[in-house]
Amino acid sequence: MALFILSPILFPLLGLLINALWGRRMSERAIGGVATLAAAAAFVVSMLMLGQLTAAEDARLTATIAPWIAAGALNVSFGFLVDRLSIVIMLIVTGIGTLIHMFSIGYMRGDERFQRYFIYLNLFLASMLTLVMADNFLVMFMGWELVGLCSYLLIGFWFKNLKNAEAGRKAFVVNRIGDVGFVLGILLIFVTFGSLSFADVFGQAEAQGETLAGAIGLITLLLFIGATGKSAQIPLFVWLPDAMAGPTPVSALIHAATMVTAGVYMMTRASALYELAPATQAIVALVGALTAFVAGTSALRQLDIKKVLAYSTVSQLGYMVAACGLGAFIAADFHLLTHAFFKAALFLAAGSVIHGIEHGMHAAHNSAPVDPQDMRYMGGLARKMPVTFAAFLLGGLALAGVPPLSGFFSKDEILLDAFKHNLPAFALLAVSSVVTAFYVGRQLTLVFAGRPRSEAAAHAVESNWLMTMPLIALTIGTVFAGLFNFPGAHPLTDWLAPVVRHGDAPKFDAPLAAVFSALAIGALAIAWFLYRNPDRAQAEAETGMGRLLAKAWCFDDAYRWAIVKPFYIISTVCAQVIDVGVIDAAVNGVGRLFHTLGNSLRSLQTGFVRNYGLVMLIGVVFVVAYFALNAR
Repeated sequence: MALFILSPILFPLLGLLINALWGRRMSERAIGGVATLAAAAAFVVSMLMLGQLTAAEDARLTATIAPWIAAGALNVSFGFLVDRLSIVIMLIVTGIGTLIHMFSIGYMRGDERFQRYFIYLNLFLASMLTLVMADNFLVMFMGWELVGLCSYLLIGFWFKNLKNAEAGRKAFVVNRIGDVGFVLGILLIFVTFGSLSFADVFGQAEAQGETLAGAIGLITLLLFIGATGKSAQIPLFVWLPDAMAGPTPVSALIHAATMVTAGVYMMTRASALYELAPATQAIVALVGALTAFVAGTSALRQLDIKKVLAYSTVSQLGYMVAACGLGAFIAADFHLLTHAFFKAALFLAAGSVIHGIEHGMHAAHNSAPVDPQDMRYMGGLARKMPVTFAAFLLGGLALAGVPPLSGFFSKDEILLDAFKHNLPAFALLAVSSVVTAFYVGRQLTLVFAGRPRSEAAAHAVESNWLMTMPLIALTIGTVFAGLFNFPGAHPLTDWLAPVVRHGDAPKFDAPLAAVFSALAIGALAIAWFLYRNPDRAQAEAETGMGRLLAKAWCFDDAYRWAIVKPFYIISTVCAQVIDVGVIDAAVNGVGRLFHTLGNSLRSLQTGFVRNYGLVMLIGVVFVVAYFALNAR
């Protein structure tokens, strides 16, 4: 049974091992096939586990592999748990991860590090599954850190370009800042509850909630600091837009199925603690709503096709985090699920567009090279790449919240909860919803409408079947994923109710839904009308407000002036003044002193016997004189 429970993790590790040992002797198709089959096998096993968990509401699969730490009261094992919450995330990770693996075979074709790429991709899946399947906070933290390592390796995958290497380093460092809070939270959990096991901690919290309110409030706040890093919330969201430096399928994997969902999953798993900390929940709701607004408005003035989607991800994560703060944990999970489908479809469609533009540059031999990610050089791709356009269109409409696509149902659920319980958060989320529809319309118009604005776009072609088949599958999920928690039936709420704290079952508020649907469609139409003239995007980028939004409200600049530059100044002072001027000067001064003394004493060594005899004679005279004087 333990082997069966662990198999979703073991299959990607097996694929990794095969490609690491024998990949140099295998073709690209074989390497990609092994990695993709490993991910698919993990998905199949997860489906089998889903079947077992339907037997009873309290059904759960557990496995303790081996003891890990036994020191005094601290006793932690490598324990794994599959319940109704973890299986939902496992299916998202393995199912969408498999499609991204398949897409990568076509996208990464000919790359000099093809083998290494798929090794990292399999490791990423295994790491995320470790995080999701953990039955205690320490094993969760192990998966948490492994996911951070994989993001560093894949964001900086094309490390020969310095900007890519810096983006990977930035993601790693920013996440470590959040992880300090997570580690302190785990330590405080052990001090408070004497255990790190989910069952022990949550059981004690329910039994002693009122007496431990202060400690639980601090614990949840520290855990949330960790979530602000992984799930890219203010003030630690700045790494995620730069994560676009990696290959586009990596962006899809990070943004849709793995790393950035970790913080939301962790808070959902710890919902028993957050329900006992209303002050923390208020902070979480406000931070999430503010992140949704800041990132959404930042997407309005981006010119890079992937950066628009990156800021969009930060914004949508803000919705999920705000839902956790509102106590609507199942609504957060529902939006996580639908977002996984439409954001993976959007990123892979963006990768297909980039691939098509790069093909167009090679086909148009005499044309000037263009940035394949800059939307100003696109246009007219709806006719050139119909499958990609259909995937991007439906994914974008779902993101904008247009009915009856999946994003409409999940976003509407969060907005309704915010309207009932937190009006400031509702106001920020409502504005962000309209902004989302506007930047989706802007992007669709600039990329796919009108005529090609470069020779590369004019010669673009549709991607091969290895890339379009995953797009089609994700688009189908984008259309129908709303059924997972359809109002009135709400199967996801019923499924998660035994293991996740939640409020009322989702209800359909027709007036609210009609208002936001009308606003979304209106924003899409206005964007199409405005950006039929592509020069508008360039003109807006050059305005003061345009530059502010393009720089994401200058968060990076603020960090640079408040933290990075002072750090470099302090480092320079330490290196040049203290290290060189004081420490090195002292050490080198001692060396120079003895060098000078050595030079002085060296003059006594002449090599002439008469000199040595004279010195001896002088010495004897002094000795005799000394004893003669003492004898008196």
